[in-house]
Formats: sequence, structure tokens, C-alpha cells
Amino acid sequence: MAETVSISVKNNLSELKKVNHILEVFVKSNNLSSQVLFALNLSIEEILTNVITYGFEDSSEHFILLRLEKGDGLINIKIEDDGKPFNPLDYDDPDPDKPLEDREMGGLGIFLVKNYMDDLQYQREENKNLISMTKRY
Repeated sequence: MAETVSISVKNNLSELKKVNHILEVFVKSNNLSSQVLFALNLSIEEILTNVITYGFEDSSEHFILLRLEKGDGLINIKIEDDGKPFNPLDYDDPDPDKPLEDREMGGLGIFLVKNYMDDLQYQREENKNLISMTKRY
């Protein structure tokens, strides 16, 4: 598999299996560690699950573009969708020291993405959400 992979994913949670398989092949063919695979898989699955579950206000089929690129010591991930605006960086991180019963629902997945990725960026351009993540290896 090339050092750059681009795939189109339908807005259906069943598509996550396809993404997981492509990630496994990408990581193996680029001789990356299982720790990198775990971080990529968790982060990409979290973002895609949020987009698929909450991003669209209609029941039409939408496509989410995912691009992986291996660079010099970095994996760059781009996720693009035409869903409603959602900037994951606008939300406060949950307090992991608070007892479970005192925490608000949600936000833990994005918190994990922020901790497993070395960089997370968001842009809204031409009615599209653009999420960029970087992972050092």
C-alpha cells in the first residue's frame, strides 16, 4: 500500500469495518507499531462515528473523505465531510478526576483524540468540515 491512502466512506456506521481494515494494511505496509495503529484507529473511529451519528440533518447518503499520509516521522490524517458545522476544539475537556455521576455526558471521545494525536485542527471551508490530525511515530 502506498504512503498515501484516500478513501470515501458513506455516512453509515457499518463503513467503520472497511476503515479499520484499511488502517491495518496501511500500518503494516509502512512498518508502524501497534501503538500507532491503536491511536489512529481510536481517533479516526471517534471522529467518523461523531460525523455519521450527529453530522447530518437528513437521511440522504453522504460521503466522508479520509486521507492518510505518511511523512517524515508523521502520519497526517484529513477527514472532510459536508455535515453541519462541528468544531471539536470548541468544547471543554471533561474532568477525568470528577466522579462519574458528576460528569456531563459526552466529550470523552474527543478528549481521547486530543490525547492520542499530537495535533488536532479544525476548519470550515465551502460548507465542509475539515479535521486534520497528526500522529508522530
